Amino acid sequence: MDLLNTLVDKGLRRELPTREEALAVLATSDDELLDVVAAAGKVRRQWFGRRVKLNYLVNLKSGLCPEDCSYCSQRLGSKAEILKYTWLKPDDASKAAAAGVAGGAKRVCLVASGRGPTDKDVDRVSETISAIKEQNEGVEVCACLGLLSDGQAGRLRAAGADAYNHNLNTSEATYGDICTTHDFSDRVSTVQQAQAAGMSACSGLIAGMGESDADLVDVVYALRELDPDSVPVNFLIPFEGTPLAKEWNLTPQRALRILAMVRFVCPDIEVRLAGGREVHLRSMQPLALHLVNSIFLGDYLTSEGQAGQDDLAMIEDAGFEVEGTDTTTLPEHRRQGCDGAADGAAADAEAPATTVPAPSDETRRDLVSVRRRGAGTDLPPNA
Repeated sequence: MDLLNTLVDKGLRRELPTREEALAVLATSDDELLDVVAAAGKVRRQWFGRRVKLNYLVNLKSGLCPEDCSYCSQRLGSKAEILKYTWLKPDDASKAAAAGVAGGAKRVCLVASGRGPTDKDVDRVSETISAIKEQNEGVEVCACLGLLSDGQAGRLRAAGADAYNHNLNTSEATYGDICTTHDFSDRVSTVQQAQAAGMSACSGLIAGMGESDADLVDVVYALRELDPDSVPVNFLIPFEGTPLAKEWNLTPQRALRILAMVRFVCPDIEVRLAGGREVHLRSMQPLALHLVNSIFLGDYLTSEGQAGQDDLAMIEDAGFEVEGTDTTTLPEHRRQGCDGAADGAAADAEAPATTVPAPSDETRRDLVSVRRRGAGTDLPPNA
């Protein structure tokens, strides 16, 4: 297919596809799906070999958010029966993080619900970062605390945060349809503040909220312009009790085409398979490893993922390898002191690591499992 040959050539040169080409990827047929995956897989292997980076989420504060993001189970007015608790103590958060690191995670992502942190919250998270780094040598720490105020990014960086996550989620044109308590520009500003403070920027999207192909392309191009080091691709988890509970419009094939499009637009960026993969990709998750080079291990913020051991087995069975802490994730041309735990390490892209149907009218609500273990509970975490 001429389109795919063109996209592979551009990806190997780190050249931006046209919007028409990106839209064409989303419009390919199911019969062409394996060709699309194979083409994007060539780009993925050029820059990241067969390495898979593992990331682990720790939900520092769950629920009771004053923002009204329609997709979120923690939103203002949510009726979702999720875990709700206030800030974890630094030692408790560090113990939760250690479980993920023991499971193979290279990065720990510290997330807290809310519009943004107070200065006291930043102090609390700074203590947590210190505790995690003292107890887990070589681990990267990413903070995700919402919108940042002046000076907060610098304080988090000084405390040892390697990265900051704040997703754009959807296109600027449709952002007001999913959230009214802040806007698209607020999110862009926070990502830019993190970058200015010297942190690695992590910013991605949520697919499956009823958006058009054009919306998906627009948000991915906006991300490319922001130039984050990692792009998490989430697939909507339609929680009961949220406004988007009935948005079951993704198929595994659609999800794979979205991931391929992101890889072509962001060829040398860490593309992370994030929330909702078990719900929407299901048995086709291993194919996604040919497109992404990073996944979350185990559970998410308010929903349960598949068992961490199953994640590791999937990676091995698909012929990929878990990326070690002594391997730098990003290609050499993208490194600017932002790959926290492994600056200066050798990272040839091919070097080994150290260690189909249309949507049904009947929704699969059994696939959404609310998290009841790990952080904020007395049960051990899934890692």
